[in-house]
Amino acid sequence: MNKRKKSDNWKKDMLPYETPSMKHSLWQLVNTTIPFFALWYLSYLSLHVSYLLALIPAIVAGGFLVRIFIIFHDCCHLSFFRNRKANEIVGTITGILTFVPYMQWKYSHSVHHATSSNLSKRGTGDIWTLTVDEYLAAPRLLRLWYRFYRNPLVMFGLGPIYIFLIQYRFNRKAAKMKERVNTYITNIGIVGISVLLSWLIGWQAFLLVQGTIFFVSGVAGVWLFYVQHQFEPTYYEEQEEWDYVKAALEGSSFYKLPKVLQWMTGNIGFHHVHHLSPRVPNYYLERAHTSQSFLQRARVITMLTSLRSLRYRLWSEKKKTFLSFKDIKMLRRVKQ
Repeated sequence: MNKRKKSDNWKKDMLPYETPSMKHSLWQLVNTTIPFFALWYLSYLSLHVSYLLALIPAIVAGGFLVRIFIIFHDCCHLSFFRNRKANEIVGTITGILTFVPYMQWKYSHSVHHATSSNLSKRGTGDIWTLTVDEYLAAPRLLRLWYRFYRNPLVMFGLGPIYIFLIQYRFNRKAAKMKERVNTYITNIGIVGISVLLSWLIGWQAFLLVQGTIFFVSGVAGVWLFYVQHQFEPTYYEEQEEWDYVKAALEGSSFYKLPKVLQWMTGNIGFHHVHHLSPRVPNYYLERAHTSQSFLQRARVITMLTSLRSLRYRLWSEKKKTFLSFKDIKMLRRVKQ
């Protein structure tokens, strides 16, 4: 598929896109946060008419919250501003808005980038993925738990609630003091804002508006992360054969979205570009993609073709492809 470029070549090619623009970053903060807060307030006002009417601005606000998360995401890569402190401050604030602690997520996401598509180093910042052999050798209880986890209703329904409301509220065991304090600050900020708004507009109105926005953005976020690495054909290898450039260009998708959704999701569909060079700000991802021919050879998935990924459950090391649970049943019958 994508032939690996020499290390010095691709690094040199990506360098022009890795310097953040203060003008672009500030404008993105303005054109993202102001509409978000305006839509939040409009949704609240619409509650006086009906919840169905309030759903419209709430759903759109959920899209803007995804865009806020992309700003948070860039801050974690230190790619939104040149200044590290500015990234930490904006990252922490946007982390409160998105219910994600900056330092904690920065760590797990850095591990994800360093180990993406590496079968020997799974388990941190990724989607739980078992190989066919691992699944067949697993105890029955573990197989049932894996099937439960991989159920779309669980992954995209319960998943966002568990991840954003519960999992991110606690520090990992090996977290250092700075990371722990940042998580505490995030939690205090979330509770503080929630209590204040509940006092100002009533807890019922707050839950209806914020709950809808949170769920819409959470489902969209989990879906985006899922399809960025669960697609066909893709790339997975054990440590001995694993290659960083191949993992980026073949193990990360180019999710081609309609322009409105591309803008709303901060160009994160150009995920192959992002994984190759995480220091490229989101507003330069498309420019890098269109300017470099080797990036345009990435696997393209669309909103329609991405739905096929819902069938992908297990990775076959022998066939180098994803298989469904139905495929596994057929394999068992053949062996019998």
